[in-house]
Amino acid sequence: MTGAVRLPILPARPDRGKLEARMSRVAARPPGTLLVHEIYASIQGESTYAGLPCSFVRLTGCPLRCRWCDTPHAFTEGSPMTLPEIVRRAVELGPRLVEVTGGEPLAQPECDALLTALADRGLTVLLETSGAISIATVDPRVVVVLDLKCPSSGEAESNDYENLDRLKPADEVKFVVGTRDDFDWAVSTIRARGLLTRPVLMSPVFGELPHAELARWILETGLPIRCQVALHKVIWPPDARGV
Repeated sequence: MTGAVRLPILPARPDRGKLEARMSRVAARPPGTLLVHEIYASIQGESTYAGLPCSFVRLTGCPLRCRWCDTPHAFTEGSPMTLPEIVRRAVELGPRLVEVTGGEPLAQPECDALLTALADRGLTVLLETSGAISIATVDPRVVVVLDLKCPSSGEAESNDYENLDRLKPADEVKFVVGTRDDFDWAVSTIRARGLLTRPVLMSPVFGELPHAELARWILETGLPIRCQVALHKVIWPPDARGV
């Protein structure tokens, strides 16, 4: 069983100056556009929607620099697109499930309007967000998948814990676990914050922590935590893009 772990004393809000300094490319985009890294159809690899056909809208830019990030190319690569262009492309791909991801999609303020426009088309909309930026203005029809950063990511100080109070019952909380300390920290956070009123997901850092080890730790807790496999990294090479 896991032992008691004291929650880290972190600022209520992240250092906005540091976050904004990493977003200069996004800030320079033409007015009325979002900077888009890629739009494609694939199989949803994570969340409780895993396995379903899904269209992905990956926005450029992220204010965080997680140690194990698998999409650093999304920090700066991308092209400006208007909101109608993005929605049209996502709808044309076919799946009725669409995820807006990044990078950190909420780093672009126009992301809120994009999420609403997609929901207005009758799509099931997922938002994958780090939680470093407030989700208060996200359309309530959108399912938020909040990726709370564990200590070994190097970005735990960026967690905005006020976002946990903004979650709806249908929203999901995700932890990417790299070490046993990460796991113990995550379990303590889950218990202290009462997160199990909604789906709670755990994924191992790919290539560092075996799935079997994480599964054993979860079983020891007796908690209804979902052990995630990054399905897209099983179907395709882990470094493949557009999948």
